[in-house]
Amino acid sequence: MKPYKAKILVIYTGGTIGMVKDPEDGALKPFDFDHLVAQIPELKWLDCIISSISFAQPMDSSNMQPSHWIELVELLEVNHQNYDGFVVLHGSDTMSYTASALSFMVRGLAKPIIFTGSQLPIGDLRTDAKENLITAIQIAALHQEGVPVIQEVGLYFEYKLYRANRTTKVSASHFNAFASFNYPALVESGVQLEVNHGYLWRSMLAAPVFHKRLNDKVGLLKLYPGMPLSLVRSVLLEAGLSAVLIESFGAGNAPDAPWLHEIIQEALAQNVLLCHVTQCAGGGVLDDHYQTSIRFNHPEILSGRDLTTEAALAKLMVLLGSEIDPQELRSLWSTSLCGEQNN
Repeated sequence: MKPYKAKILVIYTGGTIGMVKDPEDGALKPFDFDHLVAQIPELKWLDCIISSISFAQPMDSSNMQPSHWIELVELLEVNHQNYDGFVVLHGSDTMSYTASALSFMVRGLAKPIIFTGSQLPIGDLRTDAKENLITAIQIAALHQEGVPVIQEVGLYFEYKLYRANRTTKVSASHFNAFASFNYPALVESGVQLEVNHGYLWRSMLAAPVFHKRLNDKVGLLKLYPGMPLSLVRSVLLEAGLSAVLIESFGAGNAPDAPWLHEIIQEALAQNVLLCHVTQCAGGGVLDDHYQTSIRFNHPEILSGRDLTTEAALAKLMVLLGSEIDPQELRSLWSTSLCGEQNN
């Protein structure tokens, strides 16, 4: 009996990883992913069957919108039965946002969805694209007796696979562009692929669920010293938002100015959902830890605990788009749906 070969679908959305220099003018342009193996001959050595598709109009990740997340989910839904794993090639700037969103939008798939990209184009002599792509495909193809080892949305960059909804981009100039401050790496690439099995996610859902309805009327308010009342008011009260995510100081602190408390009360009275996370890279919100956190110690303001900003925004959009009742929404917000937070 021939050994099992995993079928992997590579989806190119755009970004630096898919760029090559035009020999005539030196400008970067997407290369033809129908000839993926010809561009990267090393892929022929991988013990899997690789197919590829591309967005009709590949884009810089700065232009990625929630509507494109839905387009990506639709591609995954159409192809999910035909492949054992998926690799999504994406620009690095907003990769953590898209990858986090996909972790909430595609649940219970029991197959890997691995995001990767690069800091240099694939045609550059010093490119990181080849290693990232080859190893991402190899990780997506990992299986034991035909069952995928990774069964969640991951982000692979510079020798490490992270849980996607735990990541944030930390560097615009180094190859190790991403970090996961509150959760360990799932796989580390060295001479061999070292899988940290104890940290892998396993869904309790019996069948895959594809969420394609989002509410993107979600605002982000980052607190900073000296921020004017008018700015806070415009975001919390005048923007017509369904929810606002507040990036508080440290372990969940905010100025104890009476005007801030009054605006928060007004927003809650207008049924604006308020949530908060820490603006620190690592750690999370600890309610009642300091006197200045009392402003956020309110039963109607939801604590983001150790959620990243990217994951919190995506989770809000998915939950609000599900049109569930407020009580269920609050319960699901506090529940780790796909390993995005520590309960």
